[in-house]
Amino acid sequence: MVVVAGAAAWWIFGSRKEAPPPPPAVPVTVARVTQRDVPHMASGIGTVESLHSVVLRPQVEGVLAEVLFSEGQFVHKGDLLARIDDRAFAAAVAQAQAGQAKDEAQLKSAQQDLVRYTNLVKDDAIARQTVEQQEARVAELRATVDADKAAVDAALVQLSYNRIAAPVSGRVGLRRVDPGNLVHPTDPDGLVTVTQIDPISVVFSLPQTLVPAIQPFTRQPDRAPVSAYDRDNGTRLAEGRVTMVDNQIDPATGTIKLRAEFANTGGRLWPGQFVTIRMRVGMSPKAVVVAPRAVKQGLDGPYVFRVTDNKAQVVPVKVGYSTDDAVVITQGLAPGETVVSDGQSRLVDGTDVKIVDGTARPDAVAEQMP
Repeated sequence: MVVVAGAAAWWIFGSRKEAPPPPPAVPVTVARVTQRDVPHMASGIGTVESLHSVVLRPQVEGVLAEVLFSEGQFVHKGDLLARIDDRAFAAAVAQAQAGQAKDEAQLKSAQQDLVRYTNLVKDDAIARQTVEQQEARVAELRATVDADKAAVDAALVQLSYNRIAAPVSGRVGLRRVDPGNLVHPTDPDGLVTVTQIDPISVVFSLPQTLVPAIQPFTRQPDRAPVSAYDRDNGTRLAEGRVTMVDNQIDPATGTIKLRAEFANTGGRLWPGQFVTIRMRVGMSPKAVVVAPRAVKQGLDGPYVFRVTDNKAQVVPVKVGYSTDDAVVITQGLAPGETVVSDGQSRLVDGTDVKIVDGTARPDAVAEQMP
């Protein structure tokens, strides 16, 4: 009996131990759920293209007498860039003008004779046939004078081709012919290329999945703002607007092409340059937004840890539009709530948490297009 009593006493009093202490609170970083307008952005790689790029070629054959530009110079429309020896063309103009003057003198004499013959026929002094012949002569000379005028105009046009002017405002490239060379209209390289720099355009492509969002811009393309970024470091280079949406999708790539036009006063965009284009294709007004790092993916879908009274609570959410710096929550959270943004790996539903930074940091703001 003594042994039994002792065993019972040990069971009652010896097995009674102190309750283990609760686990320590898990340190976490938190972020505040905010509400703001979130633009829907689409990105694509584009190539800078000049709106006007003209290869200057002579329209007449001759010796290049003078070059009036420097390589890389900015020129304005109408500036004289080169001159071809025009002596032969000036002589052709003078010859055509002399022929016109000769025929005009003959026409004047014939018209005077016609007046005299008309007066004489009234008195039956000459035959009617003489008057008719003179009328035909006057008509013939008048046609000859008209042909002379056309010949003079043609000679003047040929003479004007000896002065080569800039067809557009832009920057000239490398000079391909030196003064003294005989140039021809069929020269493949021409004299120089003039490329318009300001304004300038970018042709870029977007996935065909964005066509429904892009379609409104096919009717009002000038309302679609875009930004051009340098591909190396993401520096914003210029702001512009879409001016053209292609009329078909490229079946080989599954993309659609767009053209945007940019003011380029500073010359930050250069023809042939590759840039990244960001275009706003929609908007989530007054959206509930959290930082992307706060949203985790589980077997049942996305979820977040909401912090209430220093406890973590698992909250399933529905995600709408998302970017690298903002996630739109369409269901599950409300503005002003606090969610865990870092430290979720040690959390389960109901875990005590300790906010390490002491405050709830706002989410990163999604960049908005102006």
